[in-house]
Amino acid sequence: MRDILCAAISSRHLVEFSYEGGVRIVEPHMVAANELGHYALSGWFLAGLSNSATPGWREYLLTKISNLRLRDETFSGPRPGYNPSGGSKFPLVYCGLLRS
Repeated sequence: MRDILCAAISSRHLVEFSYEGGVRIVEPHMVAANELGHYALSGWFLAGLSNSATPGWREYLLTKISNLRLRDETFSGPRPGYNPSGGSKFPLVYCGLLRS
């Protein structure tokens, strides 16, 4: 799964997946180990099931993602607030979006 997400990040393709009972559409920005050591996708939520339907940053644990697929649509680049180093939130970056 990490390699598929990294390919999506590299090609800037949107991803769609099931997560906790609903489908999400996301601009993937980074796959990294979070502060607890769990691999997660950090991405910009666009559409789908969410407590807040507002687009914005979300973290998705890879162990909870299923039915992952790359969509045909692409996105232009990093969203505001993206930190390619991962910062303290993601101390071990597996792959991430390069700045434009």
